[in-house]
Amino acid sequence: MEQRISLITLGTRDMAAQGAFYESLGWARVDSPDGVIAFDLIGQTLGLYPLEALAKDIGVAVSDLGHGASTLGYNVREKHDVGALLDRAAASGGRILKPAEDVFWGGHSGYFADPEGHIWEVSWNPFSPLGSDGTFQWNGAE
Repeated sequence: MEQRISLITLGTRDMAAQGAFYESLGWARVDSPDGVIAFDLIGQTLGLYPLEALAKDIGVAVSDLGHGASTLGYNVREKHDVGALLDRAAASGGRILKPAEDVFWGGHSGYFADPEGHIWEVSWNPFSPLGSDGTFQWNGAE
């Protein structure tokens, strides 16, 4: 197995609202005939998929999908970009869970939840600057 994640799928109750939320963050949307809303990222894709269909696909009840303790991370180029993105998320219908602040390891971060509760960390990491094409590499290796 190669070391990568190709697709991150979020089970979604309200596809129209969730799609509009991510579009309002500035992401370009791609719709597919099977009802998936996709946002191509650098090297991966974020997919929104109807929650009921996801449960059916897996072969479990919606209640069995659980609520995993996970976050989606988005790194920015500059420290001040953290607060600006959190403000944009809030203006788009997201909920700020933790405002932008300096953190113990030397970076700057904050958290928001999208309208259905998926949690995002927005972070500036001076030890892992983004590559010229926006790629993230732990400890800045490009």
